[in-house]
Amino acid sequence: MGAPDGLGLGSLPPAAADLILLGDLGGRYATGAYSRLGGDGAVRPRERRQAESEQGHRITAAIACHVARAGGTVEQLTRLLMHPEHEGGRHAQVIALRSGHARAQGYVERVWASATALVEGTTDVGSREGAHEGLARLRERIETTAWRGERGRTALRVLRAHLNFAQAAGGRLHFASERQAAEEAGISRQTLRQAYELVLKPGGWLRRLRVGYGTEGSTWYLADGPADLQRAGVSRDQPSQCPPDGELGEWTTPETDTGADVDSRVIGLLMGHDAFAHHALGSSALMVIGALHARPGQTPAELTISASLSRATAYRTIARLQGHGLLQRSGAGWALTTQALRGIGNSVPEAATAPAPEPEPAVVGWDVLATAYGTAGVAAARRALHAAERAAYRAALAALDERRSPALTAVVDGRTVLVPGPRADEIPTGWHGPDGTVLDPVTGRAVSGWQVATDGRLILLSPDDDRSYDELVAAHTTALHAWETAA
Repeated sequence: MGAPDGLGLGSLPPAAADLILLGDLGGRYATGAYSRLGGDGAVRPRERRQAESEQGHRITAAIACHVARAGGTVEQLTRLLMHPEHEGGRHAQVIALRSGHARAQGYVERVWASATALVEGTTDVGSREGAHEGLARLRERIETTAWRGERGRTALRVLRAHLNFAQAAGGRLHFASERQAAEEAGISRQTLRQAYELVLKPGGWLRRLRVGYGTEGSTWYLADGPADLQRAGVSRDQPSQCPPDGELGEWTTPETDTGADVDSRVIGLLMGHDAFAHHALGSSALMVIGALHARPGQTPAELTISASLSRATAYRTIARLQGHGLLQRSGAGWALTTQALRGIGNSVPEAATAPAPEPEPAVVGWDVLATAYGTAGVAAARRALHAAERAAYRAALAALDERRSPALTAVVDGRTVLVPGPRADEIPTGWHGPDGTVLDPVTGRAVSGWQVATDGRLILLSPDDDRSYDELVAAHTTALHAWETAA
């Protein structure tokens, strides 16, 4: 439902109204805009114009989101941004000044499209109970999604790590760095980024709203994934592997159907251990353990569906886990042994399988398993590497801060806020002459053709009134650059 044509500052939250009227007084949207991380890992300052443009774009995007949440329109957003007394719309106003109103309007429309898509893709939460219910529904959706292949299973580990962060934060909006997510999921940063770019972001599971800077992690939002999950195609009637045993019968069922069902809580507890690294038990073992914990007694045919595994991977993983004493027969299917359930508990009272009629192989602890596979200490080494990278990054930021000029602050309503730096077209008060004239900084005489506006900005007076607006803007920009060079 649209808002009335007269959407004003009173229809917006106080924070949005202050942002539109006063701009970014606290410097919230300037974080990370004035420096960048080079390819060699060194922090380098950005050009002032580029930094101001990035900060201005962030402010414009934030205002667009506020207007979209209030039910406004792009025309109302344009009026708010282009109002000459609204400091929050300065970025759009500068674009209109330098490139014309048509280009500024196109920029506002692109920002509005992104803002409306973001607002429509998020869920309004009215209470803490609603947030927990939303996370529970999301966890159920994750657990019943078929995560196909090694890439999909890795993406599930990353998504489960972000779900852990979201549960700790109390909502889908949470903060986490790439290093934190990699340590939680038990994978490398390179593998983590591949899961982001190839599965989670394109699939609509995860969105990065803001890139982290300094000691702050990135801002993430957990979404509901694709609106229509695609079903897997039916596998070939004559597989290339050895024929399965009699439990499977004739293979006509999709190897990964939509009947996926795993206990992601168990996966989240175990995935950071060295025993489940890539060269150890791996993600397929996590899927089998999670599926059998959710529903014991499944046959290999059922595990190919519930754990989203191929037939060969299911048989190979079952044999490996049985050899380590983590699985045992339960009728025609398989179940976790009592020793394997230690530390993760039972999902249902009947989950613990009855003792096997014959002695089970001795269960090997997770640490011993990691040592046997040669992956012991991988997680500790990864954490040490990340700690060293964080220390080097913060040292570079500290060295950069030492070279910066001290920031100007002011006390507003008892709070210390950052004073924005002067604009390029603002002139010192000592250059102001009588009746709005501009004084030459060298001779002290009035300069013809220039005027000081009421907001302290230079205006070039030109007799060529027959020129177009874009030509006047270009002439003003050229003359202003010449003035600053001479000054």
